[in-house]
Amino acid sequence: MKPNATGVRRFETLGGLPLEPCYGPEHAPEAPPPPGEFPYTRGIHRTMYQGRLWTMRQFSGFATPEETNRRYRYLLEQGQTGLSVAFDLPTLMGVDADHPTAEGEVGKCGVAISSLEDMETLFDGISLGDVTVSMTINSPAPVLYALYLAVAQKQGADKAALSGTLQNDILKEYIAQKEYLYPPRPSMRLVTDVIEYSARHTPRFNPVSISGYHIREAGSTAVQELAFTLRDGIEYADWALERGMPVDEFAPRLSFFFNSHNDFFEEIAKFRAARRLWAHIMRDRYGAREERSWKMRFHTQTAGCSLTWQQPYNNVIRTAIQALAGVLGGTQSLHTNSLDEAYALPGEHAVTLALRTQQVIAHESGVPAVPDPLGGSYYLEALTGEVEKQAADYIRRIDEMGGMIPAIERGFPQREIADASFRYQRQVEDGEAVIVGVNKFQAEGQERIDLLRIGQATAERQREKLAALRRNRDGARTTRALEALRRAAEGRDNTMPFILDAVRAYATVGEICGAFLDVFGPWQETSVI
Repeated sequence: MKPNATGVRRFETLGGLPLEPCYGPEHAPEAPPPPGEFPYTRGIHRTMYQGRLWTMRQFSGFATPEETNRRYRYLLEQGQTGLSVAFDLPTLMGVDADHPTAEGEVGKCGVAISSLEDMETLFDGISLGDVTVSMTINSPAPVLYALYLAVAQKQGADKAALSGTLQNDILKEYIAQKEYLYPPRPSMRLVTDVIEYSARHTPRFNPVSISGYHIREAGSTAVQELAFTLRDGIEYADWALERGMPVDEFAPRLSFFFNSHNDFFEEIAKFRAARRLWAHIMRDRYGAREERSWKMRFHTQTAGCSLTWQQPYNNVIRTAIQALAGVLGGTQSLHTNSLDEAYALPGEHAVTLALRTQQVIAHESGVPAVPDPLGGSYYLEALTGEVEKQAADYIRRIDEMGGMIPAIERGFPQREIADASFRYQRQVEDGEAVIVGVNKFQAEGQERIDLLRIGQATAERQREKLAALRRNRDGARTTRALEALRRAAEGRDNTMPFILDAVRAYATVGEICGAFLDVFGPWQETSVI
């Protein structure tokens, strides 16, 4: 909100989209087709939540596999309908709990997983054939996928019936989150290996979740989040096609993951524009013939970057508004953040309240009763069109650069996000953007909340388990499997069968990622100025 030259206030969305004083038929003259019809602006299913509610999937993981397993069982008892695994920083960076760089980080931001033994413990008593599992992992994603498949096989699950999602989105790591290991092109080969293997062996599993969430958490606008995410999706499609896969073989299993931030209508418009853009990209750019290829399916998580440590109970309100935007935007699954996440990992009381937020929306609000209840709103339809137009312009500019990898190497998306983040921070500091309890409506003192604390004992237990694993496994078998993996990485074979052999030989996450580093080398980002 800014005054113009006449002193009249001029409104804009949180992402900077200019707004009219009032909206009428002249701003949205064409009504979109009904839900379930191309280009799916109003939803990918005709009945939407009348037929089936979204999956309630709380992102969870902390400390040891034993402790996280207990949390998963608790959440399932409370009515959660899918699992979402949060891994700790050493696992995300492809090192084991006993690696020097893991010091002080084991189990702190997620669960510590170093081996098949850990993965077996994580899902002990949980039938992988009956519950969908989402795993937020990127550079080491092929390794964690292999661990998941090996556990499912030990449980006797039908591999073809396994259902879930692997994030496996390496491009957004170079753009925003920075948890990469190898250079972009060999990393893209590994992503494509997983897409190819999954299409042929786990056809109900989503081998990549193309993520705008972390792009938004890094400070992007809603338009940038949408544009860079869809252009990443185009890049993955291009690589799969170059591998020789027909578009309709892999496209139906490309899934997406978006942030839901504070600007209620801008977020709903973003979700609607995303479906419309992706439907045209798949049909018109790639010639996909199957309707399932045109339909964008996405997970939504409420905005972690919007949470504040000041007046933390305000975070409950923020999360409720953001979750409602995700539902009105037509999400297929949803994670609601907990009120204490600006301080620490969520405690049991806080994560239960976050889950109850979804359940109240689902069962008490009446919102799911009608597909796209805001469809036809002059304001929302106009905003959807503006988000679509600006996102399409970003995609065109990246196409002109030769694709997302050249754009990343030039620092284009990184610079755009940094500039947007800087502008927003200036608005906060100037008081133009209000954050309740931070730069306006401050209060003395703080509400007391109980924090989940992860002690040093977690790291000690994980290191002891790793030492025992290395003593007791067949070392010669492990060495042979790792050497075969290196040879596969040097050649052109799909690496997934070799990774599976290595995890079954109880090679660790760090050892397998280390084998790839031996072949591909590390990646060092060029500074963006």
